Amino acid sequence: MPNYAYEAVNETGKKLKGVYNSASKSQAISELRAKGYMIRSISEKADTLMDKQISIGRAVKLEDFVIFCRQFATLIRSGIQIDQAVGILEDQTVSKSLKKALNDVHSQVLNGHQLSKAMGEHQRVFPDMFVNMVESAEAGGNMDEVLERMADHYEKEHKTIQKVKSAMTYPIIIIIIAIAVVIFLLIKIVPTFANMFQEQGAELPWITQFVMKASDIVTSYWWVFLLVVIGSGLAYKIVFSRDEQVQFLIDKAKFKIPVFGIVLKKAAIARLTRTMSSLFVSAVPVLQALEVTEKVVGNRVLAKVLRDARDSLSQGKPLSEPFTTSGHFPKLVLQMLYIGEETGQVDKMLMKIADFYEADVEQSVDRLKAVIEPLMLLMVSSVVGIIVAAIMSPMFKMYETFLK
Repeated sequence: MPNYAYEAVNETGKKLKGVYNSASKSQAISELRAKGYMIRSISEKADTLMDKQISIGRAVKLEDFVIFCRQFATLIRSGIQIDQAVGILEDQTVSKSLKKALNDVHSQVLNGHQLSKAMGEHQRVFPDMFVNMVESAEAGGNMDEVLERMADHYEKEHKTIQKVKSAMTYPIIIIIIAIAVVIFLLIKIVPTFANMFQEQGAELPWITQFVMKASDIVTSYWWVFLLVVIGSGLAYKIVFSRDEQVQFLIDKAKFKIPVFGIVLKKAAIARLTRTMSSLFVSAVPVLQALEVTEKVVGNRVLAKVLRDARDSLSQGKPLSEPFTTSGHFPKLVLQMLYIGEETGQVDKMLMKIADFYEADVEQSVDRLKAVIEPLMLLMVSSVVGIIVAAIMSPMFKMYETFLK
């Protein structure tokens, strides 16, 4: 929300200057007057670079959000009023983004606004799913239970995300190191030996000629490779990242990546089913639950299935039909979803699916690590070994010629 610089006089006649955060100028004036301030002037304040908080991805770390949910649930269960609980959490949290959001939420709650509405104005801090669950809890009077359930939900989601990240990070790091080592050898080491071989007039085997040619290309045209990498990154950021069709195809391609695709799909299914289950348990209307899940699932392919599911339900068709026709869900998911519809226990079936796939992702990641580590080491040693062999082979021949 924007900041407003104001000049005012309080009830004792003291002149005040400050900055107030509010949804609009009129709301800022109303809230300042409620504090007993007589407004002299007020205008929107443009954020400077120092005012802006730089963040990448989520505004609040998932582990910080889990702690916030658990502490909030504990305070509500202890009989503390919502406005007081928000104020306490604002003082205790270490996350700057969360603290700033809670400051505004606290102010709005004190002025009679609903907690869910106040949180809904900070979408980068409070996810749509969380806001909808809080709104449901406000209607049902079970805020502590919902907050505890949200803490469990995000804790499991965080654990799954960390598992997938750990599986992807190791090979990426090894590949980057391998590329760096190869580039160093081609630019610094190979040219030195190439000059020596040329001076000696040594007969070079094909592998040495190949490596020397590669060294010449990398040394002469390194800037071309750099421009291609930077250009590709900018093109994706400026053009492709804004094209929904391209993003859809990219998300679809993720599921087809060798080895890792199946893990990414399992993690996405676990997130989808756990989110839907949590919303259903909290009595969020089905269509609204599907809409919220569509926003947070994190994959456009599965988001399309959820959109189709909403259309299907609106036409009186079963929820499982679009899941079946999409071709993106294993038979286990489809069978359990069908059984849930037949027995009226869709939320429980979805929770069982989520538990199963979260455990499956954990086991799959552990197996992948056991297989990938030796394969990556073999790949790196093979590439370096080829370059070393290309250098040493002529040297051995020169040594044999010298002995003769």
